[in-house]
Amino acid sequence: MAHTSRRTFLKQGTLAATTALAGFAAQSKVYAGETSVLKIGIIGCGGRGCGAVGDAMSIDPNIKLTHAADLFPEKVANAMAALKEQLGDRIAVTPETMFSGFDGYKKVLESDVDIVFLTTPQFFRPQMLKEAIAAGKHVFAEKPVAVDGAGIRMILEASEMARQKGLNLVSGLCNRYWPGTRDFVAKLQDGAIGDIIAAKANRMGGDLWKRPRREGDTEMSYQMLNWVNFCWMASEYINDVTIHQIDVALWCMGDPTPKSAMGMGGRLVRRGPDTGDMYDTMAVTYEFEDGRMLQANSRQIPGAWSDASTWLYGSKGYAQIRNCAGNLEIFGPDPYKHREKYPMNGLQAEHKTLLDAIRSGGQTYVNNGQYMANSTGACIMGRMAAYTGKVVTWEDMLNDELPKPSALDLNAVPPTLPNEQGKYKIAMPVVGWDFM
Repeated sequence: MAHTSRRTFLKQGTLAATTALAGFAAQSKVYAGETSVLKIGIIGCGGRGCGAVGDAMSIDPNIKLTHAADLFPEKVANAMAALKEQLGDRIAVTPETMFSGFDGYKKVLESDVDIVFLTTPQFFRPQMLKEAIAAGKHVFAEKPVAVDGAGIRMILEASEMARQKGLNLVSGLCNRYWPGTRDFVAKLQDGAIGDIIAAKANRMGGDLWKRPRREGDTEMSYQMLNWVNFCWMASEYINDVTIHQIDVALWCMGDPTPKSAMGMGGRLVRRGPDTGDMYDTMAVTYEFEDGRMLQANSRQIPGAWSDASTWLYGSKGYAQIRNCAGNLEIFGPDPYKHREKYPMNGLQAEHKTLLDAIRSGGQTYVNNGQYMANSTGACIMGRMAAYTGKVVTWEDMLNDELPKPSALDLNAVPPTLPNEQGKYKIAMPVVGWDFM
């Protein structure tokens, strides 16, 4: 198994950030100006995938959705019908270009689409990203991008492959694309609260959604439809949702890679059958090489206090970033509240960035691979620390691998069985399985 150290990770990030753009236009597809039509293929036709299509089409009239895939055929058909009703002929998917099953995504990658939207559960993201880049596609990859260290290593490989090929890669960590948040973070990084010495990331919400068992469902199909409740597909709530607030904290701090994480958590209300196998409460403390700290708090309990915020503590004050474009405020000797209005939101801006880079023919290039791997890796560290009760290092995370199903088949045996749901767990075993 390949071993990637924290030092190597940081070195790769520096090299990637300074890679010259010369030759990208020759290696990648070139699109002249804003009038050429770009074809999109979507892999994962749930609400987030359909939302991404709508966001992209709201800011660029010259894109079409031509291919679509999902594990379940009815999800593809229903999603395309809904999108077509909303967006008309720009949804050019036909029965012949709709695919299903575990291998359906390969048909999208074999097509003539220019861009692939990867919006499946994150369990599938590393392999699909690697194959999409190998197929010569530009990619929008929804967050997070992996569930374990093995996946992070594959994401880093795919990101570097994209850089070498001149293929653009944009992450769904959308807070980095909200115009107001970008301006506010720039102000913080320019010293508005002095040196940032600590941070806090909160994501407090209600119960996770779940779908009832259907007649004829296998355990595997049931868990696939309820993926957000199972660790092997989501790698905990901290990875699936709190990642937004953790990512903003890391961004403001200069994207340091955590040296270590220690955490705790458990189940207070998620008990009994059909409640998945994840915690409903988790708290993680990260330490960085320079001694700075980040505290991350997650909770999913109905009726409790809700919050989605990142707090930055500096040598001259402190700041909050809450609800992306709103509640951006500095407290201390030089108070400030960001009040500017912007015509575009972050969900639109991330796609505009990708589309503009593709249309530039290599004059501009975007690759979010390094920070999306760093932020996802930090969240995986937090899950590992809470599950094991140990201090977990970046190297520990990179060499971790979650249990996987016996095969990619709806009749396969998933890692979590029905009688294991709703029970406390500690210390995840390491189980090897070849995705290929």
